[in-house]
Amino acid sequence: MSTPRPSLTLSSTVLDAPDAAELADFYRRLLGWETVQEEPGWVKLLPPGGGSGLGFQTAKPYVPPVWPAALGDQLMMLHLDFEVTDLEAGVAHAVAEGATPAEFQPQHDVRVLFDPAGHPFCLFVNDQVPGEPPAISPEWVAEQTREIAEQDRVTIQDAVAPDPADRPGGPARQAEPDTLA
Repeated sequence: MSTPRPSLTLSSTVLDAPDAAELADFYRRLLGWETVQEEPGWVKLLPPGGGSGLGFQTAKPYVPPVWPAALGDQLMMLHLDFEVTDLEAGVAHAVAEGATPAEFQPQHDVRVLFDPAGHPFCLFVNDQVPGEPPAISPEWVAEQTREIAEQDRVTIQDAVAPDPADRPGGPARQAEPDTLA
């Protein structure tokens, strides 16, 4: 007999930063949310209408993620998506508040930016009408996949299970011919 599942409600998504108060201030200005809790090394924001919020905690050893990441880079563990009514105006507002646009923009209807601590986040316009095809065509995805493969030359297998030779003290690996030509 299983026990009933307890009630679970998402309270907030928490982002690490070198300074929780500084990063919280950026998101407070960006989103217009209110600070509901603040103490040394911790700040929580909530949206005006209620719902889950954003928390920020100071983590001195914080290392910003790299996006897009190559094998061995600090990976992005999550990112935030914000729907906007006007993509250009949303980007301008985010940049005015301290965000930096990413060099690589993988979609025409989404903009990737970095907050002041280096966390990637996306702005997008949801102008999809139910039943219409998605804004990203399968051809576009195939083209992007080819471009990324040409840049990185990393296989899925390498990303999931890196070769022990790549670790310090690992066995030497013989050169293999390039198979992605």
